[in-house]
Amino acid sequence: MLSFLRVLSLIAATLTTGLIAGLFYGFCCAVMPGLAASSDRTFIETMQNINVAILNGWFFLTFMGALLTAIVAAALHMGGSGWRVFPWILAAVLFYLVTFVVTIAANVPLNDALMAAGDPAKIGDLAAVRHAFENAWLGWNLVRALTNTAAFGCLAWALVMAGRTTA
Repeated sequence: MLSFLRVLSLIAATLTTGLIAGLFYGFCCAVMPGLAASSDRTFIETMQNINVAILNGWFFLTFMGALLTAIVAAALHMGGSGWRVFPWILAAVLFYLVTFVVTIAANVPLNDALMAAGDPAKIGDLAAVRHAFENAWLGWNLVRALTNTAAFGCLAWALVMAGRTTA
């Protein structure tokens, strides 16, 4: 039973971490470059709409689930044959914690400030609002895309190692 729970938690952690890594990667490679070519009003309005749309149960389940399932996987791999896999899972937890902290401490406050700017049709200086948001948000999103991808890579390798341990 422990072996099954170890594998299940590791698969869940890998899948949820991969989904979130893909989200941040997608913003780096497509969403933000696409919006960069937009007018200030379109940029602000679109990012405000994205900030509202992303606050949903599926996102929270995946974003929080990645951290929780990785912690559970780490706990379940402390001991016995799990010790070979544990360092990789622990590294993933630490990388994901950086992702989590950056999101909460940097990206969310930037999103909140953008929302507080109000209706783009009523903002006096659209360029200033965009300038205060865009470059900082891009930089922090890159950090979390890299740390989240590193967490995903560690978990993928942990799956490989777990397979070698049980084979």
